[in-house]
Amino acid sequence: MSRVVVIGAGLAGLVAANRLADAGLAVTLLHKGLGGLQLGQGSIDVFGYAPDRVLNPIKAVSQVATSHPYAATGSSAVLDGLAYLKQELPELLVGDPEANYQLPTAVGSVRPTCLAQPSMIAGHVRDGAELVIVGIRQLKDFHPQLVAENLSRTVLPDGGRLSARHVWVDLPARDGEVDSSPVGYARAFDTEAFRIAFATALSPQLNGDEIVGLPAVVGLTDPKAWRDLAGKLGHLVFEIPLPPPSIPGMRLNQALTARALAANVRIVPGVRTHAFSTVAGRVASVTTAAGPGGRTYPADAFVLATGGFESGALELDSHQVVRETLFGLPLTGVGDGALLHGDYWGPEQPLFRVGVSVDDRMRPVDPWGAPAYPNLWAAGGILAGASGWRELSGDGIAVASAVAAAAAITKELS
Repeated sequence: MSRVVVIGAGLAGLVAANRLADAGLAVTLLHKGLGGLQLGQGSIDVFGYAPDRVLNPIKAVSQVATSHPYAATGSSAVLDGLAYLKQELPELLVGDPEANYQLPTAVGSVRPTCLAQPSMIAGHVRDGAELVIVGIRQLKDFHPQLVAENLSRTVLPDGGRLSARHVWVDLPARDGEVDSSPVGYARAFDTEAFRIAFATALSPQLNGDEIVGLPAVVGLTDPKAWRDLAGKLGHLVFEIPLPPPSIPGMRLNQALTARALAANVRIVPGVRTHAFSTVAGRVASVTTAAGPGGRTYPADAFVLATGGFESGALELDSHQVVRETLFGLPLTGVGDGALLHGDYWGPEQPLFRVGVSVDDRMRPVDPWGAPAYPNLWAAGGILAGASGWRELSGDGIAVASAVAAAAAITKELS
């Protein structure tokens, strides 16, 4: 029997599973899908807007309201989680919790983020920078003229401006392919032969000290592919994340999953956890829907890292009644008023802040502040009180709550 069962394989679930395994606990990780990492930017957002653009994310964490998930985790868990990711994934994540990068997006805006992949950071915007944004004719998900023109007209966070132009490269990921996918290109860039061909096609179009912006497809399994390409071009190179599936997100997912497997985490993919049992007021087991009658997983502790509405962990019916779909946990933020309003450009939708509230040990609580189940912990997007997409805080909340939950569980079971 595993000592801990983690439900969900997004950032929160993978970090929690890894931290628990590092502490010597037997861990089983159950998940029904691929997790949210592959839908994101491949960077770690801690605090981007509060509501104005944030330059120092850890300072913003320390200033949240008491209802925010960061109030439960505290700044120390955020710092611990960021240091852990940088230590375990040094080829994939770099950055400073006291200074956001300001990075170009696939529409030519500038996005703040705390930790970024090394292949992105040459794109950190600065006054007077000269960028050339490179499109690939066979890649339909990236429009270099849009990116370049929007960046050129944008006032940067420091008040300066940069210049940007665009060029095209005509090079299919595979011979004869006229509509190549980002994954196809990422696999092609993993090979040196393709990087040589790409550099040969692009080099004549580059000028002076221009910094080269590419769609984020420069390698999937080779973390040094972008550096090799930059050397072949003789220019700084940075990647710009695309819409999902995200190649940088896939890199993070693969690395964290590989680390979990190396730490002997038992990963059970493709199963929906749909039921649970209790003994003496504690969760005794959870049951998955795989096979006739499902399969039961008993444990001493459980971590709910299933996400929010986007993953089906929270469900809204036609009467605007919200429920947590596995344990039926009490929810915060439902209130007495409407959860949705029709003013698209108006105030934030109240629904976005609905979720479970937790105590200082990351255990879901009832309306009176008592743990719903003493051996159940929660982490990530299921938590109430934040609009991660609007604040750009979802990754930091996931990491900090996972670290805090794992620490509490380790202390209790040791």
